[in-house]
Amino acid sequence: ERYERLRFHRRSKNYYRKSLKIARYDSMTHPMTEILGIAMISLALLVGAYLTLEGKTHLLGIRMSDRPLSVGALMLFYAFLIGAADPARKLSDVFSRLQRAVAAADRIYALLDREPKLYDPPCPVVVGRHQRYLVFDHVYFSYRDDRPVLEDICLEIPFGQRVAIVGPNGAGKSTLLNLVLRFMDPVRGEIRLDGVPLPRIRLRDLRRQIGLVTQEPWLFDDTVYNNIRYGAPWASREDVIRAAQQAHAHQFIMEELPDGYETVVGIGGARLSGGQRQRITLARAILRDPAILLLDEPTSQVDIESERLIRAVLEQFTRNRTTLMVTHRLSTLALADSIVVMEGGRILDVGPHEQLLARCPTYRRLYQLEFAELRESA
Repeated sequence: ERYERLRFHRRSKNYYRKSLKIARYDSMTHPMTEILGIAMISLALLVGAYLTLEGKTHLLGIRMSDRPLSVGALMLFYAFLIGAADPARKLSDVFSRLQRAVAAADRIYALLDREPKLYDPPCPVVVGRHQRYLVFDHVYFSYRDDRPVLEDICLEIPFGQRVAIVGPNGAGKSTLLNLVLRFMDPVRGEIRLDGVPLPRIRLRDLRRQIGLVTQEPWLFDDTVYNNIRYGAPWASREDVIRAAQQAHAHQFIMEELPDGYETVVGIGGARLSGGQRQRITLARAILRDPAILLLDEPTSQVDIESERLIRAVLEQFTRNRTTLMVTHRLSTLALADSIVVMEGGRILDVGPHEQLLARCPTYRRLYQLEFAELRESA
């Protein structure tokens, strides 16, 4: 606490000194502008009176007019000068505000002017709904040249198959899902959807076929209804309720939330439990009805009851759609038709649960660790 108090105190003092300096300069702006305005008008009065009364056209050797000024012309000049003085003073305040806006705009435009790393192809291939194969053909990927994340990934997933991806932390499991979404492209090799390389498909067409449920579900500071409908803005209210019922979310929405579907969930869904947020995210994916479903540890942060309900949802919803599941939970592994074991960015083995237990030491170790955790929690 002492360390954090001192750190906060230092930051606050620094901010205070800078704010005080800005306030000092701002407080000087108005008086200086007034003084300069009065000085300018006073000087104009003196010079104009001198030229008019003396009938001269030069001041200190500088020509001021072509002919001597009359009193009427001088008074008209004074009227113009007084009329322009007040807007000129106000412009000084506008200038200080513009300076603040410029400082903020520098940061905003730096973000807006960034060039995207991925583009739609100039002549995209039109693909229908996925119904054949998702293929990883000798895929390599790295965030840095000296540290590969994925190496020689070869995988062929028929449509409708449920594939679980397991492995220790840092094995590249989530990166594999990100490549399917085309958040980035492989540095070598290619990923094909029904025979078409992903870079040749328009991003919107590709992502329209994909549903994503992440480890930490993100909900917007909006109503439950709008959060579910976010995945399919064209859906009707009946469709939203039907998706919530399939996700086992309808009951808690109606019974536990004060305003039902019109309850505002807070930033990131802060007013809901982890299991409730996850089921609303699943309802969003169900409403979208994707051909490809990507699950990144969907039950890692929920209680046993929520995990049971989510597993029941996934068991029904993953039928007749290609599903990739990053998980280490035994209950989720039971849903998989095939399991991919990864370590160090490589695929060690692929097969059903029983075969992997018999022949893959890494899978056997992961299974024993998970089984030991289950026994300890029981």
